[in-house]
Amino acid sequence: MQNIVNRVAVLIVGMGFVFFGHYAVAGTPVIELTIKDHLFFPATIEIPANTKIKLLVINLDPTAEEFESYELNREKVILGNRKGVIFIGPLPPGEYPFFGEFYPKTAQGKVVVTDQ
Repeated sequence: MQNIVNRVAVLIVGMGFVFFGHYAVAGTPVIELTIKDHLFFPATIEIPANTKIKLLVINLDPTAEEFESYELNREKVILGNRKGVIFIGPLPPGEYPFFGEFYPKTAQGKVVVTDQ
């Protein structure tokens, strides 16, 4: 009987993590960043300081591009005509450049973190 009680308790706790974990992600602001013709749109993204954001990268080009940022410590390949998610922050105020690893001369942008 104690074994069943333990399993039910683990199940309830696990369900709580799933519910609250989903809630935390659902509450995260989403910003869309589009790749088209090997350019980022918008090229500048403004976010408030100390806020975690979900960056939804939409690659409209038929070729892959890699989102790369040394300052944000992020890199992710977004295949052609696909989407990808990158979480950023929370960050202190400042500017954080990013670029496309495969087309670095054209695919450039920055995240500007502002004080509220």
